[in-house]
Amino acid sequence: MSVDQPRVLVVEDEPAQREVLAYNLEAEGFAVSRAKNGEEALLLVNEDAPDIIVLDWMMPNLSGIEVCRRLKIRPETRGIPVIMLSARSEEVDKVRGLETGADDYVVKPYSVIELMARVRSQLRRVRPSTVGQRLEFDDIVLDAETHKVMRGQIDVKLGPTEFRLLSTFMEKPGRVWSREQLLDRVWGRDIYVDTRTVDVHIGRLRKALTRNGGGDPVRTVRGSGYALG
Repeated sequence: MSVDQPRVLVVEDEPAQREVLAYNLEAEGFAVSRAKNGEEALLLVNEDAPDIIVLDWMMPNLSGIEVCRRLKIRPETRGIPVIMLSARSEEVDKVRGLETGADDYVVKPYSVIELMARVRSQLRRVRPSTVGQRLEFDDIVLDAETHKVMRGQIDVKLGPTEFRLLSTFMEKPGRVWSREQLLDRVWGRDIYVDTRTVDVHIGRLRKALTRNGGGDPVRTVRGSGYALG
């Protein structure tokens, strides 16, 4: 899995529907994890939080509504977008799903094309760089589609790791990222890299961003990590 790939967790107890969903998401360039019930979904989220969750409402034991409720009351998972899938088409059911915390509600049977568009729409909100968005912060412009960075109309040459670091920072300016969080987001959870490696690449990023003048936009937060601005 490329660390640039948006990660989608599909939670569906019907094997055929689960695989159709996963197949179409993978064809769109997403990295897909699968859960066959609510309990497995919560375990997977705790182990490796996805960027977005596609969640079936009607599942035995732990329903999608309950899974969504548990995710949205926890600070560390409440920001993960949840798209609820349900055969319930009544307005009262849709309202209940959204009030529980679902970010979107799709009625079965659904159009795969529409569902993919809704997934991209939610990702555009939480991880804009993964869907080719142009990001801006002060005089820095990052074009995720062309992998180009400019500062004050001057090209900034970045290696792939520094580009991913800057993308992460620019998606959420002001947010403080720990070294462990940056390792997970930029290098991937399956790769062992020492946390000191983060400091080395932060240094390279700073050097590249200030090469042609301008202040250092990357802030060191003592004891916590790094932030942009």
